[in-house]
Amino acid sequence: MRNLPNKDGEVIVIAGPTAVGKTAIAVELAIRSRGEIISADSMQVYRHLSIGTAKPSPEELRDVPCHLIDCVEPDHQFNLGDYVAAATPIVENLLSVQRFPIVCGGTGLYIKGLLHGVFEGETRNQQVRENLKQRASSEGLHILYEELERFDPEAASQIKPTDGVRISRALEVWYTTGKPISEFQQQHSRPPRWPTRYFVLSISNELLNERIDQRVHAMVERGLVQEIKNYLMRDFSLDNPALRALGYRELIESIEGKRSLENALEAMIQKSRQYAKRQRTWFRSVKNTTVIDLTGRTVESACDEIASMCFSLA
Repeated sequence: MRNLPNKDGEVIVIAGPTAVGKTAIAVELAIRSRGEIISADSMQVYRHLSIGTAKPSPEELRDVPCHLIDCVEPDHQFNLGDYVAAATPIVENLLSVQRFPIVCGGTGLYIKGLLHGVFEGETRNQQVRENLKQRASSEGLHILYEELERFDPEAASQIKPTDGVRISRALEVWYTTGKPISEFQQQHSRPPRWPTRYFVLSISNELLNERIDQRVHAMVERGLVQEIKNYLMRDFSLDNPALRALGYRELIESIEGKRSLENALEAMIQKSRQYAKRQRTWFRSVKNTTVIDLTGRTVESACDEIASMCFSLA
C-alpha cells in the first residue's frame, strides 16, 4: 500500500451494473493509493441484510476503510438527501488530508446527487401523494411503474419496479408540475463539486448474465435463505424499505411455502438482469465518463489503466 497524495483534490467514481466487479476494482485502487471507499448503493446502507445486497465482506475489504455500509436500521427510509448529507463530509474530510475518496456503487442517482447536488423546488403535494398511495394499493404498483416508464423513462431506468417510494415520488413530481423528475434534476444540476474521474465498468452482456447467475447461486450457498429467516425472526416489518433489495420478496414467499426455492431464485436472477439493463441505460447517459471494458481482463489490468489516469507516481 502506497501513500499517494491527492494533490488535485480529485474524487474517483467506480460505477457500473450489478455484478460487473466494482468492489474488486475499488478495493485494489484503495490499496494502491491508501484511499477510502464510499459506497453508493441504496440497499447496502441497511443492517441485517448483507448477503442478498452483495455487501463486500471483511475479507474483501481487508484493511480498506469503507463508508456508508450497515449504517441504518431496516425500517429507516434512507433517501437521496440522506445519502448526500452523509457522504459529503466524508469526501471533504478525505480531501482535506489529500486522500482519495473512491465512490463505488451502482445507484447512479446517489452518485449524481453527491457530485452535483440535489434539486429543489415546489414539487411536493400531499394530496397527490395520498392518491398515489391509494392507487398502488388498489391497482397495483406495476401500474404506477408503467406510468412512470411512459412519463419519465430516464427516471424509470434507475428505479426498481418494486420500489414504491421512489416510483410514487417521481409520479408525485410529474402530477404536481407536469414535468418529469429527471428534468428537474437536469435543470438544477451543477458542475461537479470536486474534480472528478468517473469510470463506468462494462463487460459483455453474456458474461454479465453469467456473473449474475453465479452470484445468486453463491448467495444461497453463503446462507441467504437463513439470513432472511433470521430477519423475519427479529419481527422486522415486511414493509421495511430494506426488503426492496432484489429477490428478497420472492425468497420470503418461498420460505412461506408460496413458491419453490428454484422459482424464487429464477425470479431473482431475472430481476437482477433487468436491473442491470436499467443501470447500463443510466450510466450511458452520464456525461464525461470513461468506460473501462473488463471483458477478458484481470482486476490488476483494469486498475493499471485507471491508476494511470488518476495517480501521480512521482
